[in-house]
Order: sequence, then C-alpha cells, then structure tokens
Amino acid sequence: VQLQASGGGLVQAGDSLRLSCAASGRTLSSYGMGWFRQAPGKEREFVAAIGRSGTNIVYADSVKGRFTISRDNAKNTVYLQMNSLKPEDTAVYYCAATLGYSLSRMKPDFRGQGTQVTVSS
Repeated sequence: VQLQASGGGLVQAGDSLRLSCAASGRTLSSYGMGWFRQAPGKEREFVAAIGRSGTNIVYADSVKGRFTISRDNAKNTVYLQMNSLKPEDTAVYYCAATLGYSLSRMKPDFRGQGTQVTVSS
C-alpha cells in the first residue's frame, strides 16, 4: 500500500489543521492506521492510531483531547484533526499502516512521506 500525507502548514498556536492520508494500491480497511511525528533532533513519536473499523482508537497523552483520528474506508483516507495546536506539536507528520492489531504499540509495516506542521508561538 502506498500512503501520501497532506494538509500540513504553518499556523499559530491555538489554530487547527486537518491532515489527510490517502492510500492507494490496497484497500485501506485491511490495515490498522496511525499517525507518527518526528521533530528535528528527536526520535519518532507515536501520535494516534485507529483500528480497521474505526471503533478502536488510541492517542498519545500529549495530544489527547486536542487531536482526533478518523478514517473513511470508502475513500481510502485517514484523517488527523489537530486543534489547539502548540509550538511543541511542530514536526513532520507521517501516516502509517500496520497489518498487526496492536494500536497502542503500533509497528508500521508501511509509511508514507510526511507533511510538515509548524506551529509558531
């Protein structure tokens, strides 16, 4: 499966952004999906994951209550709605797909190119 993230940009603290991840090559419903991010000089960080049906969802504590992950299997697309953005949310955001069933410890089998999110204070 090929994944392509989009929707990043430069915003101010408190603003919102919606990231999209479009999948091609395979039906998205075959995979658990997630979002990761990586800031300069830091390790990749798990952000959120969603199960195949959309029922099971897990968030990192750092984004809980501010970010919402969702999926539209008919459109082969996963979304990350990011509200109340903070400067510490600045990173390259990647979407990923897993053949596994663990969301909290999601191990990506496929990862798309990232999209830059920059939050100014």
